[in-house]
Amino acid sequence: MTQIDFFTNVAHPLRLAAKIAVKAWRSHGRVRVLTPDAETTNALDRLLWTNDPLSFVPHCRMDSKVALDTPIWIDERVEHNGPAAVLVNLHPEPPPFFGRFERLAELVADDDMQMAAGRIRYRFYRERGYELRQHDWSQRD
Repeated sequence: MTQIDFFTNVAHPLRLAAKIAVKAWRSHGRVRVLTPDAETTNALDRLLWTNDPLSFVPHCRMDSKVALDTPIWIDERVEHNGPAAVLVNLHPEPPPFFGRFERLAELVADDDMQMAAGRIRYRFYRERGYELRQHDWSQRD
């Protein structure tokens, strides 16, 4: 069963998504980051290229010609066709394919709209019997 971690009260969701994606890539291999839209995908792409100038984070979109050879996929497409061990969700709804992953990181920003969507996702997983772990990020970001 997928292990689900909720990171709540996140002031900078893209920074945390990048951090989790890099850590998951190093620990588990393949990672998918689901974003809510193309603008967020582009912003995360830029962040992964510029976050640490001394390290390379191999990532691409799902439809890239090098996707099968790239360990981190970032995309807003609500589908997943390929290998991955960890899913990082920035989308407001539960991904329909989340059960294919060993781990799911749900990121909930610290604004009212995101928190309301996060509560709905939390209930969705809990009602299906998933054990949920919560990490309050309000003092960390």
